[in-house]
Formats: sequence, structure tokens, C-alpha cells
Amino acid sequence: MDDALKKKLTILADAAKYDASCASSGAPKRKAEAGGLGSTTGAGICHAYTPDGRCVSLLKILLTNYCLFDCAYCVNRRSSNVRRAKFSVDEVVTLTVEFYKRNYIEGLFLSSGIIRSPDHTMEQLIRVAKTLRQRHGFRGYIHLKTIPEASPWLIEQAGLYADRLSINLELPTEASLERLAPEKDGAAIQTAMGQMGERILQAKEEKRRFAPAGQSTQVIVGADASTDESLIRTSARLYDHYGLKRIYYSAFSPIPDAASILPSQSPPLQREHRLYQADWLMRYYEFSPDDVAGATESGMLALDVDPKLAWALRNRDRFPVDVNKADREMLLRVPGLGVRAVDKIVTARRHASLRLDDVARLTSGLKRARPFLVAADYAPTRLTDRLDLRARLAEPPRQLSLF
Repeated sequence: MDDALKKKLTILADAAKYDASCASSGAPKRKAEAGGLGSTTGAGICHAYTPDGRCVSLLKILLTNYCLFDCAYCVNRRSSNVRRAKFSVDEVVTLTVEFYKRNYIEGLFLSSGIIRSPDHTMEQLIRVAKTLRQRHGFRGYIHLKTIPEASPWLIEQAGLYADRLSINLELPTEASLERLAPEKDGAAIQTAMGQMGERILQAKEEKRRFAPAGQSTQVIVGADASTDESLIRTSARLYDHYGLKRIYYSAFSPIPDAASILPSQSPPLQREHRLYQADWLMRYYEFSPDDVAGATESGMLALDVDPKLAWALRNRDRFPVDVNKADREMLLRVPGLGVRAVDKIVTARRHASLRLDDVARLTSGLKRARPFLVAADYAPTRLTDRLDLRARLAEPPRQLSLF
């Protein structure tokens, strides 16, 4: 790699670090044909996962960090005093192929600042993916960040070559977008999401290829005054209306020469973590947005306890629940019991009455679950009434666990 290309890679890989939505989950299994290269697996393509499940083996870069827009929260905004660079299509293709051959990466996450026009930028992104697929027979994972203002035909073309497409919502409310990114159109972003969701659904029904890993988006946390409740309600609406595969929450990071309308400090990273947990409650634990809102205090999720435990503490009258009799929906609301543990409990109790030791073998979260459940040989003496229960179950500050 020559020095000029290495310099571009340094700049454009660093510029891409603020985009959290680079997971490779959901891609179909695929192997290269004769003369091609690359593959995916059903579990996502990676050498390692971060603790929250994100793949870390993608080449994650921007095509360019030049941008026509001047979004206040973006380090690559038009008025930002940062080093700029731009890859050619062939340079991105070469990097992807060479890094793959050296076993550095197994896929590509490609985004870009807006240059010349949304259509021109989208055309460049598509050319990268198309060249990899057609000229090099690349069968690895490709995630393209799409430009909402680009023509629908170009979005259609992108879905033919990418595994996943994404359009960043950025901010949860139209008012915040108008204040911090007045050149962006929130309605246009959501219209593009809707069109993309329709195409993905139609392709599945017709059994043809179009972004088989679905679409995702990213929301910045802490750049505006939005509460956690408003973020969760926005997310619920996006999942419901557009069939998103995943929503990513990215804690705002202060940037050089920031506008005075931006906060001077990042929000606690624990806040981002709690939003992911609340998101999981809606996606996998059958919680409604109202349920999650009921776990907040003045619209904000607690930092010392996870949202499921916060909900349980605010609804103590519904506990304890009997592991041998309660329905699956209520078992999913017991702190310390994950989805797999609940399914194992429902299966095991068909054959025998479960004792506390049996539950302990089915979950590693018994310590947290114990005050909220009843077993064949165990009935808590109203542990849920203890005034110090929250303090006893609160997580140590450095602990980051999912339920």
C-alpha cells in the first residue's frame, strides 16, 4: 500500500468511527463460486464480537469525508476544520479485496459524506459494491449507507448488491433535526425508509435478492434534549412502520469547534446501554412502548438498574410469579430470566414441578430473579416489599449486562 492510500485510509477509517450501525448479522449463508472470493455464515461474518454482539471484522470506511451538509453534530460537516480525503471507487475495491485476502476482514461497511449531489454520491457507493460482486465475485458481506435524498431507482440498485442498507435518522424528532441539521429533511428520511422496507418485503415474497439482511438506522443520543422515553417511542414506531432489522443508539461525542447549541459533554455511556436494553425488551421480551415508559423516571431510564428490573420494582404487586404456573409473557418480565431461560423453564415444567435448584440450572440470573418468583420448594416472604431491594439488586457502576 503506497503512502497516499495509507493516508486516505487513516483519515477515512477514523471518520467512520462515529457510525455504530455496522453489524453483519442477518446475512444469508453464502460461499464464493469458482474464481470468486469471500463468504458469509449464518451467525454473521466476523473473527470476534464486541460484548453487545457487533461484528468487528468489517472494513469500515467512508468513501469521502467531504460533505455539502453542515450538520452541527457531525465532525465531517462542511464547516469543520478536519483533514479531508476521498477514495476512488477502485481504491475501495482494492482495499477490500486485498484486506480480505490477508484475512484482515470478511466484509465491507461503506458510508460517505455527500459530494456534488446525493445521486452522485449514491452512484459511487453502488459502483463499489457492483464492482466487488461482478468483477471480483466477492461473496462477503456488504453494508451500504444510503442517501435518503437519492433517487428511488438508485436505492433499488444498491439493494441488488448490498446485504444490508441503512439510512440514519440521526435525531429522534423533527424539531431537533431542523435545529441541528436544517439541510436534512426528516420526512424525506422516513419516506426513504418506507420505500426501502416495501422493497425488502416485496423481494422476500417474490424470493429474489434485495438487501437480504434488511435495513437499519442510527439515532444519536444526547445531542439534543430528547428523553429516553421519546427515543424508545420513536424506535417502536420505526420498527412497526418500516420493519427495521435494528436501531443503533450512538452516544453523542463532543467534536472540535462545536457549535454552542451542542452539549459540551457526552452523555453517560450507561445511558446508551440502557437504551439498547429497553430496545431488546420491545423486540424480544414482549414489552410495549408504554411498558418501557413505565420503567422511566421523568422520561429517563435509570442508570443504576436495567429497565426490566426498574419496571418490576414499579410493579411489585404483580410479583412474585410461579415458575410452574405463570404464562410465558409474565415469566419474561422476571428480572434475571432471559428469553432462553424462560423457554427452557416452560419446556422443563411440562415434565416435572420445578424447584429452586432446577431454576438455577436453567439460568445464571437466579440471584436477581429470586425475589420475584415462586418455585415448588420456595416462596419468598414478600421480598419484593423490601425497601432496600433496589439497592441490593443494583449493578456495580462498571457492570454492563443484558438482563
